[in-house]
Amino acid sequence: MADQTSRSQYRETPFLNQMALISAPWPIFSRPSIQLGALKAYLKSEFPDLKVLCHHFYLQVAASMGYPVYQAISERNWTAECVYAAMLYPDRMDQIAGLFAKAAKGQKSLQDLDFERLVRRVRDVSDAFIDRVDWAAMGLAGCSVCLCQLTSSLYFIREIKKRAPDLPIIAGGSIIGGHSARDLLDAFPEIEMIVVGEGEIPLTRLVAHLRGGGRLADFPPTAGIVTRKDGPLSEDSCFSQLSDMAELPAPDFSEYFAMLKRLSPEQAFFPTLPLEISRGCWWRGRDPRTGERGCAFCNLNLQWNGYRSKAAEQAADEVRRMAGRYQLLSIAFMDNALPPRRGRAIFRSLADLNKDFHLFSEIRASTDEKTLEAFSRAGTAETQVGIEALSANLLKKLNKGTSVLENLEIMKNLEALGIKHKSNLIIQFPGSDETDVEETLRAIQAARLFYPLRIVQFWLGIQSPVWKNPKPYGIRAVFNHPNYKILFPDAISCRVRFMIQDYRGDKQYQKKLWQPVKRAVKEWRRAYFGLHTDPNAGPILSFQDGGDFLIIRKRRSDSNPENHRLTGTSRKIYLFCGHRRRIDAILQQFPQFSAQEVRSFLKLMVDKGLMFADNKEYLSLAVPSRRRG
Repeated sequence: MADQTSRSQYRETPFLNQMALISAPWPIFSRPSIQLGALKAYLKSEFPDLKVLCHHFYLQVAASMGYPVYQAISERNWTAECVYAAMLYPDRMDQIAGLFAKAAKGQKSLQDLDFERLVRRVRDVSDAFIDRVDWAAMGLAGCSVCLCQLTSSLYFIREIKKRAPDLPIIAGGSIIGGHSARDLLDAFPEIEMIVVGEGEIPLTRLVAHLRGGGRLADFPPTAGIVTRKDGPLSEDSCFSQLSDMAELPAPDFSEYFAMLKRLSPEQAFFPTLPLEISRGCWWRGRDPRTGERGCAFCNLNLQWNGYRSKAAEQAADEVRRMAGRYQLLSIAFMDNALPPRRGRAIFRSLADLNKDFHLFSEIRASTDEKTLEAFSRAGTAETQVGIEALSANLLKKLNKGTSVLENLEIMKNLEALGIKHKSNLIIQFPGSDETDVEETLRAIQAARLFYPLRIVQFWLGIQSPVWKNPKPYGIRAVFNHPNYKILFPDAISCRVRFMIQDYRGDKQYQKKLWQPVKRAVKEWRRAYFGLHTDPNAGPILSFQDGGDFLIIRKRRSDSNPENHRLTGTSRKIYLFCGHRRRIDAILQQFPQFSAQEVRSFLKLMVDKGLMFADNKEYLSLAVPSRRRG
């Protein structure tokens, strides 16, 4: 692709009356693209007579190869990127097949897969789709490029250009930001422009220019759109986004559901609706070591500038209308983090709709119990919590702005409500030390009572705070992940700054250091799910309140339950610590007892595994035997 420089960069563009938006593999097949749906709805609100055709093409690929295989490929970035890389560069087939096999290790449904046959099947389906569309009739085409979609999007762009050389094609998405946009433009001449950040306003300006008879070559410099003629990029100046989420109409998923209807009965399923309540991330705490804001490892907000959320009435009404329009109750909120102030009101409004929703969202560990209860009443069945670490020392390095007891408390509250959380535990973070591991192992002993975390090995994302300031983390150099040298020719892999980076530092030390934690989490998962083979078994550690006494019950896999009874003030102290409490607050609440007596009781509870202590704070670990929410 990189050597195709003979064509003019910009051409005369006819009056724009229809355009295409494309989402290539490998998003989650069971939900439509929120990016396409949101862009279409906004463009239609600005240009009612503009025909916007959305192609959620990944659903067609998933149906053709079978959902289990598609899902297995889509769950790992490198397996996903390998397939279309082999189609872009067939002469690299052997190298790419080797990377696919390595990346697919541990995935049962991919172990015996013939990679070359898989590539041929995907190519046949992709080319047949491309050939069905009259691309020359379009005035503009855009590709949404998010995680796992780089090589697939590049393949579609290349093949569409072959069929319609004069069609302007633009790209944008969450993995294209800052200097990466310029790199991609330089390396892939088939892309005329790249949208950086939100697409609604930049695309509206471009469409208005083309519909007015303007030429692409005459399109003036516009915030949010990068062209080859632009000067050096500034991170802050390249955004152009909605100031108020009230301006964003409900997404339009018409084409996805039309495609779903065309599938055979054996391939039919009820999808999940992706919706937005907010954009961006409200946690922007400053790291005292580097001056950077937000979590040290995170680069998920490259496409946002600031945080905005919808009002409770707008959010609830949109859910009601979308659920009614598509006759579905499974909804995933795509927010990086739900709004802390409006969240409770929004979910109370959803609960008032009296519908049996199955909701998913991502939340901060600081989300309080009352808000979680509102989530539960609205129908939240799953969530992802930004836990990331169970070490106070490591949480500071990550600049999470949370504590170990906050993490344990939200895990406990979710356990009490019966909400599963798909939350991560980051290991091998550069600069981690033995204290981080020791603190993590200690906290895991308490966390074993609750739904297990997932081990996630740290990876370096471009433009994350760690990437920008590597020295405080012991990183000596940063560069593209070496897998890109397998996926792309040298002329590309050495020229483009890709999303996933690698580094020189203490990687081997970190790998060895975190082995005990990997083993502990594996045992945690085995023990927890072993005690939950019966869905009605209840929590591992629970209590029944008798008014003036408390019975605590701990289920065990190898023997009868362990029982404890607390009476009088002991009961009161235990219940008081149902929320994390500092020692001075506990002593103030129970002045009738000496500090030594209170401390002795707290130590006894910690030693028995009924409470957890960290940084002079205490948390009772038992949850009510009767489920709340």
